[in-house]
Amino acid sequence: MLLSDHTSSVELRPLRYQFPAARGDSYDDNWLVIGGAVTTPDGSWSFADPCLLVPEARQISAWLRSVAAEKVAVTGPDTEGSLSPDTSFIEPALALSLADRTDNGALIRVHLSLEAAPPWQQGDDGTDIYQYFVEMRLDTAALLRQADRWDLALHSFPPR
Repeated sequence: MLLSDHTSSVELRPLRYQFPAARGDSYDDNWLVIGGAVTTPDGSWSFADPCLLVPEARQISAWLRSVAAEKVAVTGPDTEGSLSPDTSFIEPALALSLADRTDNGALIRVHLSLEAAPPWQQGDDGTDIYQYFVEMRLDTAALLRQADRWDLALHSFPPR
């Protein structure tokens, strides 16, 4: 899945299960290693981290479709200036939020923390979880197309 506009992009892809062989633990058996490639005006980097469970990964395409259908509320900073994503996961490496809505699309945020954060922010003490994000403006067709691409990529990773 490639979320991009004229200034930034975030490409996410499921690479493999964290543990190749199922161990009989429905939790550990379903960790996915997610690969990411990020490009922003500030720099580019990549990561690979077991940061999503299979059911969580499926929430990403559902969220993109909900944004396209105008069912997700815009979120802004709280009174202290911090952002909280509207879709987050057990591991806080990735999260999503809607920054703005337009007539034909949306400005979305992909929050990147911990192992998914840019190299110049890694090693922070974790107090800035979700505060680094990449914003991209996508039209409705692009949101739906990328949701379909994500679902297709996840087809090889059923729950175990």
